Order: sequence, then C-alpha cells, then structure tokens
Amino acid sequence: MRIALADYGAGNLRSVCSALLRAGAEPVITEDPAELERAPLAVIAGVGNTAAAARGLEERGLAAALLARARSGRPVLGICVGMQLLFGESEEGGSGLGILPGRVERVRAARIPHMGWNELHVTAPTELLDELDGRDVYFAHSYACAPEASIAVAEVDHGGPVVAAVEHGPIAGVQFHPERSGPTGAQVLRNALTWSRNA
Repeated sequence: MRIALADYGAGNLRSVCSALLRAGAEPVITEDPAELERAPLAVIAGVGNTAAAARGLEERGLAAALLARARSGRPVLGICVGMQLLFGESEEGGSGLGILPGRVERVRAARIPHMGWNELHVTAPTELLDELDGRDVYFAHSYACAPEASIAVAEVDHGGPVVAAVEHGPIAGVQFHPERSGPTGAQVLRNALTWSRNA
C-alpha cells in the first residue's frame, strides 16, 4: 500500500518511513501536493513547533492537498505534531488545518515535557488501537489536543488525562510516536493500514 508522508521541511520522517516499511507499506516522503492528495493514505508526522510545521505545509501547497483529502473523505493520519496539525488554534502559536474541531493546549502537569513511556487507556471503539488497551507507548510532547467533539479514542494519565489518540471517520491521529514504541507501535501502524482501507 502506497503511503505519502507530507514533507514540510522538518520532523522525523525517515524513522516513520522505516517503521511503515516494516509494517508492510510502500511509504514515500513528498513535497508534491498532487502525490499527497492521490495516495491511498496521507501521513503528517513530525516533531517540533506546530506553527513552523503549519507554515511549512502552507508554503509547499501541502495544506491545500490535505484539506482536499479531508473534504473528499480520503484518509489522513497525524502523528505527534501531525495530530496537533489536524486541529485549529494552538497555544504554542499559529493554527493547524482545522480539519477536526478543537484546539491544542499546553499540557497541564508538574513535569513538562511529557516524555517517555505511558500506558494507553482506550476510551472508545477504535480500529486504530484495536486490542492495544493497557499497552505502553512512547511520548515526547509539551502540547496536546483538546477536541470539542467526541472523537478522542484513547488517553494517558500525565498529571491528569491527556488525549493520546483521535479517530473520526477517515481522519485519525496519535499523540505518541509509534515508530519509537516497539511492537505496540508496529501494531498501531499495521492497524492504520487496515483502518485506512476501511475509512
């Protein structure tokens, strides 16, 4: 299955690409809006600053391609900052694509950033995290999504509940890094391939 990873000029795209390859996909990193729009699955992956990432998507025409995908009901998966980009305004500065209702807020906890392993609590039916309730995954972030609708499907406890994953029709995101989460992360990516075919 061909997967297009949006290259907005930053992020950990190589490691995500390698993890997708191991999951049985045919990933390609691209700055080409047409390729991003027509691929069976588009992935926004990354680390760093949301405003800079949003600017990179806009400057390359990738934001428009992702919005066109969302409007036509074609699957998009966000990873870490990529998940945050699915939402609108961010307390980190700037705003994302606004595909999903809600905003991005700074994590309210004594220990920031939220970094390291944490246990997933699946809170709603989800194809993406099927059979992964109670598994540990790896996080590295200081901001998290605050959805307005009932689209959160998993959370973790870090000084209180933090949204770990969302799933809404053909749009999904994970705040953790599946490419750094060992066998559980590999299963998330395999599930993502199945989910995208069914979305």
